[in-house]
Amino acid sequence: MEKKIINTNKAPGAIGPYVQAVSVGDTMYCSGQLGLIPETGELAQGVKEQAHQAMKNVGNILAENGLDYSNIVKATIFVKDLANFGAINEVYGSYFTGSFPARSCVQVAALPKDAEVEVEVIAVR
Repeated sequence: MEKKIINTNKAPGAIGPYVQAVSVGDTMYCSGQLGLIPETGELAQGVKEQAHQAMKNVGNILAENGLDYSNIVKATIFVKDLANFGAINEVYGSYFTGSFPARSCVQVAALPKDAEVEVEVIAVR
């Protein structure tokens, strides 16, 4: 099966040796997205704002591959502090209508650029 690299300037470029997403067949694997504003490369200010920006970045990568949030089947959310779970959960949930995808949420010791949240997804056409 052929793998296709997904890349858009409407989401931040990779800050390491990886790509924004890879599509194989009907499945797209999206690398973790921080709340980085694509135009500036800076983190959005605040936990909710970072969560919104991370989800917008995911949405722009999905769109580049002809998909949207309804195509997500699995999401993983990494948070620096689980005390922010409620706020992040509220933001995350606002991007879906109908059924939600499967999801994991884990607290990590640190995230790149000292971000508060990172979101990665798997989507299926």
